[in-house]
Amino acid sequence: MNFIHQIEPYLTENDIAAVTDYLRSGGWLTEFQKTAEFEQRLAEFVSAKHATVVTSGTAALYLSLLALGIGPGDSVIVPDFTMIATPNVVRWAGAEPILCDVDPQTLCLDLNKVRLRPDTLAMIYVPINGRSGDMQQVRQFCRSHGLVLIEDACQALGSQSAGQKLGTFGDVGVFSFTPHKIITTGQGGAIVTNDDAVAEKIRKLKDFHRLQPGVDQHDGIGFNFKFTDLQAVIGIEQLKIIEERIEGRRNVWRTYAEQLADIEWLQFLPLGSDDTVPWFADALLNGVQKQPFLDYMKQNGIGCRTFYPPLHTQPPYADQTGEFLVSSDIAARGVWLPSSIQMPSDELNRVVETIRAYTPQAIEEQQTPLPKPHWDLAKSRVESQQSASD
Repeated sequence: MNFIHQIEPYLTENDIAAVTDYLRSGGWLTEFQKTAEFEQRLAEFVSAKHATVVTSGTAALYLSLLALGIGPGDSVIVPDFTMIATPNVVRWAGAEPILCDVDPQTLCLDLNKVRLRPDTLAMIYVPINGRSGDMQQVRQFCRSHGLVLIEDACQALGSQSAGQKLGTFGDVGVFSFTPHKIITTGQGGAIVTNDDAVAEKIRKLKDFHRLQPGVDQHDGIGFNFKFTDLQAVIGIEQLKIIEERIEGRRNVWRTYAEQLADIEWLQFLPLGSDDTVPWFADALLNGVQKQPFLDYMKQNGIGCRTFYPPLHTQPPYADQTGEFLVSSDIAARGVWLPSSIQMPSDELNRVVETIRAYTPQAIEEQQTPLPKPHWDLAKSRVESQQSASD
């Protein structure tokens, strides 16, 4: 019996052929024409004026802060429920992250709980797992308070809000291309913006702050965060079929949500709209212990992953004050099920059958019961989403 990983990269024969052709063409591997083509295709896909690719999504966030002038003496609003790279880059820039609880319906930063200070100059909004709140409202909030808006859309390539691609509502948007993303180049990230000056600053920062590529004249301190043409070749091929890749992720989510809808202790988080592209299939365990479930799945050859722990519980950010009720709730109960883009139907069925056969262990009486779920995934909702996808 093969082990079903929580996530595996999806590479096609076209990806392999494109890399082989490039290597045989005598390409120098480092960033050049293929990188420029990848950037252009990405910008066109999200409808942004500029796209600049770098070594990682984390590097993209960091360069975004620097290019927008965020640094020592500034504070930045960051959601408490996100990957730790989000607040880390704020610290790298010399600024201070201010953690904020998330909205129970979207798992994204809750604007009603934002604590602004006189030194707050920016917000990093994270569309978690492809979901977002009302991005027009988010943008208006930032404008009314004089905040720079950075979208950490690393989990949201292809998702939209009111018909507009996520990552394009802020001053800059950031994407990631690690193996579990919609498209993957192994490592890598991108920054998109419509601001010419910001785009130029980012291009300089990623390449030693050169006056122009290939010329060893510098008018500032920069970094070596350059991409490679070898990665770009793969990214180009995957962008060509990105709608197919998106549908693969949606199909995984729909299969679980439909076939496990009657499992009372397992609740799937609604996508929110047909514009949402799920990164992973996420679910909450209601009133049962998480670790025994994870152990059971692993014993049956199935990998799962727990939600991120709230940032305020991580030692580097334990000094944060405030209430983080929603992020603490979902972290205690959340799991990501196997979510590879092209999971074979037999593997999907095996995951479903294994979950259905599980006898959950209730939370011990002496423990404080977890709050009731905030979401209501009724069968009618599942059916309506299925109808919309047909």
